[in-house]
Amino acid sequence: MKKTIFVFSALIVALLALFQLSKYSYVSGDISIEVAIAIVAVIFFIIGIYINKKSLREKSAPSQSIDSKKIEELGISKREYEVLVHISEGLSNKEIADKLFVSESTIKTHVSSLLLKLDAKRRTQAIQKAKDFQILAL
Repeated sequence: MKKTIFVFSALIVALLALFQLSKYSYVSGDISIEVAIAIVAVIFFIIGIYINKKSLREKSAPSQSIDSKKIEELGISKREYEVLVHISEGLSNKEIADKLFVSESTIKTHVSSLLLKLDAKRRTQAIQKAKDFQILAL
């Protein structure tokens, strides 16, 4: 976190220095305003490409594999697992029911069953336990 703050702080200082330099160059008549704007635009473009590549590299980190043996061990059915995935996405019972084309009471039944199988009292606790058991992607 400190490294990120330092990098962005250095970036801001460098951009301010660039703006001051371009302002000085424009006032002294060394370059036209179009050239100064073009230089700033190119630098922003290069920084954008760098940040994009860095963020893509971080996203491609290997994700944990889902432990299907643990799912079977807990006795979670395929439909219950689908409901668990939708719960982890933050969907309500009604939204899950609409996505899975079942009634809301069916979803409530699946959620209750999941809570029992995962030994959880709330949906958030069930999601956390599922992540701990590595049956839900992080």
